[in-house]
Amino acid sequence: MIIPYSESDLSLSILVLGSELLSEYDKTILINDALIKFIEKDKRRTPELFIDTLTFLYTVGVVEIKGYKLNFVKNDSTQTALF
Repeated sequence: MIIPYSESDLSLSILVLGSELLSEYDKTILINDALIKFIEKDKRRTPELFIDTLTFLYTVGVVEIKGYKLNFVKNDSTQTALF
């Protein structure tokens, strides 16, 4: 389950980080470039947290991975947020 501990910092939650990635990118981007920008935003972020966030986004179907690129899938529905 993806339920954080009550003491945890929600800014490092994969749900929050996934939402942040979705709001920043609306096109195809190199995975390496996305990783560098992701880590630069907060020194507490790690490559493992980036992979966990991408795994979450891939699981819910909003990102596709093709080679070295991330493709953010646009949905035709009127929903503008992840939830």
